[in-house]
Amino acid sequence: MNEVTVAQMKELERAADAAGLSYRQMMENAGAAAVDVLLQEKGTPETVYVFCGKGNNGGDGFVAARLLHERGAQVTAVLVQGEPAAPDAAENYARCRKCGVRMTQLDALSNEDLCALEQSCVIDAVYGTGFHGEMRPEGKRAAQRINSGRFVLALDVPSGVAADTGAAAQGAVRAHVTVTFHAPKVCHRIAAAWCGRVVTAEIGITGALQKG
Repeated sequence: MNEVTVAQMKELERAADAAGLSYRQMMENAGAAAVDVLLQEKGTPETVYVFCGKGNNGGDGFVAARLLHERGAQVTAVLVQGEPAAPDAAENYARCRKCGVRMTQLDALSNEDLCALEQSCVIDAVYGTGFHGEMRPEGKRAAQRINSGRFVLALDVPSGVAADTGAAAQGAVRAHVTVTFHAPKVCHRIAAAWCGRVVTAEIGITGALQKG
């Protein structure tokens, strides 16, 4: 599938929503697709840390955290910037809390957590395709923790990498695998050293647009 820019992807999502595929369902599909990729790579992992930002990328992470918890994994959702601000992300954060996913703040990770991270699968859901420029201090701290993981799966783009240019901020996440949604972005080609192996996952947009 051809690469898309951030603007093109937003338009595709808007068109799919207008055709009946809600943004919330796209988020659910994205989180489920990420879990499928993780299971294909590692089976059901014993422990998973999911680092979630305040936006919709974090919402994808909360979906993945809930689905992995339901499969029996020991999941910790790490709030990098506090509770999510985006409505759909906030809804999935609430669902995570309701089903019993362990929650912690980035700066509240214990020494036990830091040791466990080195042996765990880590999902990077901090910054999505809207990121550009330099990471904020909490983003840098999160990326450092994420990069200590045994296996790192990035959602859509590794945090700290600009989707349209492939420019990587200092301290950006280096993923073993990046699962991108609907279509590859420019960064997956240009910033291959940060993205690792790229898997493109369908999240329902193609079907919605065909029906529409």
